[in-house]
Amino acid sequence: MNEPPSTIPIMPGSLGWLDDELQKLDRDHLRRFRREISPLPGARCLVDGREVINFASNDYLDLAGDPRVVAAAQRALAECGAGSRASALVCGRTRWHAALENRLARFERQAAAVLFPTGFAANLGTICALAGRNDHVFSDRLNHASLIDGCRLSGANTGIYEHDNLAGLRNLLNATPAGGRRWIVTDSVFSMDGDLAPLPALCDLAERFDATLLVDEAHATGVFGAEGRGVAELQGVEDHVAVRVGTLSKAVGALGGFVAGPQELIDWIWNRARPQMFSTALPPAVCAAAEQAIEIIEIEPDRRRRLLQLGALLRSRLAAAGIDAATQAIGPIVPVILRTAERAVEVAQELERAGFLVGAIRPPTVPRGTSRLRITLSSGHESSDVERLADALTAALKN
Repeated sequence: MNEPPSTIPIMPGSLGWLDDELQKLDRDHLRRFRREISPLPGARCLVDGREVINFASNDYLDLAGDPRVVAAAQRALAECGAGSRASALVCGRTRWHAALENRLARFERQAAAVLFPTGFAANLGTICALAGRNDHVFSDRLNHASLIDGCRLSGANTGIYEHDNLAGLRNLLNATPAGGRRWIVTDSVFSMDGDLAPLPALCDLAERFDATLLVDEAHATGVFGAEGRGVAELQGVEDHVAVRVGTLSKAVGALGGFVAGPQELIDWIWNRARPQMFSTALPPAVCAAAEQAIEIIEIEPDRRRRLLQLGALLRSRLAAAGIDAATQAIGPIVPVILRTAERAVEVAQELERAGFLVGAIRPPTVPRGTSRLRITLSSGHESSDVERLADALTAALKN
């Protein structure tokens, strides 16, 4: 067995600037540090050996550790091993990949679906496969980085709009010269604010200006809609959204991204989306876990009903304490804006000492001056967990 080197390599002189930049991050309270956690049942985890209630996870439906999901992964692991060994385009799909894609297509009520190694890759690859240099892409200012990077890398002419001021988008569309395709790109749930995109209005604009709407349901799949398909289902516009992207790493509790749609769309993405073509496919065990989780989402709607009830409980408790936490929003993402990065870190640390893990979100994830706590709920939480968090946060903000 190889032993680790006895000395730590010295950083090359050409990288000497990194130390100064890291110190600047320290001064601005923007440096992130890696730490180890151990997930526990009931939306708990161990952090540095101490048990806390996890309000920082995206495991909205508490499925990542569900025994049925774990057992499905174990069966596929025993059959196929740990890795997929190659790109799906080169080596082909296992039966686990095919089964998951078929399950996703049925779940989304679409003709077909295609898998990506991550949700980030799904957005990046899909936008670049569809939009090109002669096209026009309109992206919400608060879109996830994967959508923003996809728009940039596509080479298309990109316009930025704000979903709470669609007059700006209308003006951009109206001023766009003829020629090339038009794409409107949006998250359905904005991950740092928790508010929902106005999809009916976006669909109307897309139809009026001959544009195609691409919606990323990353934080909505499994959470919103009577059957858990997301905000497009909730707002009654599924038939008007041309390109539907989702992730398997949040409410589904696994890993990966997907696109669902007409067979022609999926065939085009299969042949043109570089992150899918040139990445090793998801491990079969992950596919098996995700397929089982989708089945649970379909047959256990009480999970999302409970999740939404917990979100309403937390917002009402914070509002009663005079804390602004986007009380007009719904869903499992509850932001508490604290303005400065220093204050966000300080309050998050105080909450952790009180037994709660909450994310301190700072630039560049959010704009300067909008640092915040991002509280995320899980159906695995108890009402008493939420009430205790509200009390702890109220106390922390008074210090």
